Amino acid sequence: MSEEMILYVKPKFINEYKNGFPILTKEAISNWNDVKDEGEVVKLVDTKHRFIAKGYYGRQNKGYGWVLTKNELEKFEQDFFEDKIATALKGRAEFFNDPDTTAFRVFNGEGDGIGGLTIEYFDGYYLIHWYNQGIYKYRNEIINALKATTDYKAIYQKKRFATDGKYIEEDDFVTGEQGEFPIIVKENGVQFAIYLNEGAMVGVFLDQREVRKTIRDKYAKGKTVLNTFSYTGAFSVFAALGGAKKTTSVDLANRSLSKTIEQFSINHIDYEAQDIIVEDVFHYFKYAGKKNLKFGMVILDPPSFARSKKHTFSAAKDYTNLLKETIAITEDDGVIVASTNASSFGMKKFKGMIERAFKEMSGKFKYLEEYTLPSDFKTAKEFPEGNYLKVVFIQKIKG
Repeated sequence: MSEEMILYVKPKFINEYKNGFPILTKEAISNWNDVKDEGEVVKLVDTKHRFIAKGYYGRQNKGYGWVLTKNELEKFEQDFFEDKIATALKGRAEFFNDPDTTAFRVFNGEGDGIGGLTIEYFDGYYLIHWYNQGIYKYRNEIINALKATTDYKAIYQKKRFATDGKYIEEDDFVTGEQGEFPIIVKENGVQFAIYLNEGAMVGVFLDQREVRKTIRDKYAKGKTVLNTFSYTGAFSVFAALGGAKKTTSVDLANRSLSKTIEQFSINHIDYEAQDIIVEDVFHYFKYAGKKNLKFGMVILDPPSFARSKKHTFSAAKDYTNLLKETIAITEDDGVIVASTNASSFGMKKFKGMIERAFKEMSGKFKYLEEYTLPSDFKTAKEFPEGNYLKVVFIQKIKG
């Protein structure tokens, strides 16, 4: 790596960085133009040249890089990354010791001390996600650190950053014994088919583990369940195993059909007794409204931003209206699982969206329970945006 670059923190941001704020922002630094190379080590100092913290330059959607240490003498070499990864693995001991759950996150970016990097575990296989070119410059040190601290079957990686104006979602075998896909993993006793060789989407979003368990154990029994933006049908599988009368899974992606059939089948559920629909969810809502369809449970977990031929959806702007359409097709006393992974607003604002939707529909409701990220998705209290997941179970009350 190149020599350390001095970055001057503007006075009003100094205390934030002293208190552990982990992301390097354009607004906080006065001399960004001096930085040239992704991965360059940067030293943050105040206007009197007093040391504050040290990190690396790496542009991604959240900022311009990440703080990694408050130790001025720290070197970002293999030993540094080994220590961070070993600490993170130790913190996931309960997951490694749980035979019913063999898929979870073992390293969660800034929550574990290295922004721009996540590592997931799938029954002995490790998957590294690189979120900017800066952290990717340290790939040899980090991969060697992971090899030194784990008993791995194989290590895979995915580059999830833009280069030359093009967004890369590249899968790549790194080392070990190549897997035969799908890998079958377990989550609270339920099986998932995982593919580490088919782009960024591996088959399940691990951050919804507790939500899926709650649907199965507390809410699904006897209900007709609509799972929107269903991806590979994970919520539907848990609902069916929880005794749902029937599940309907709706997603625009053509792959969702075969993937959802696969997830049902490996859990010995008759997929032909379920509805799996490849369709624009926004169009399906209109169809369900016209046909006066009603569901005992609706799972609403859209991406924070989505674009189809006829619709552009932004959670920050459009979630309230989408929730209104959901309310209209939910039975009285039915349950809505409202979820978003948008990091641009918190739980308070999300609940405001929920309350506004019911008010505009002249409806009544009560909150049942709520979830944020599970414990393996460790977050930094100094960076609340990192705790992006917001899930609220809502009961629609007969008016």
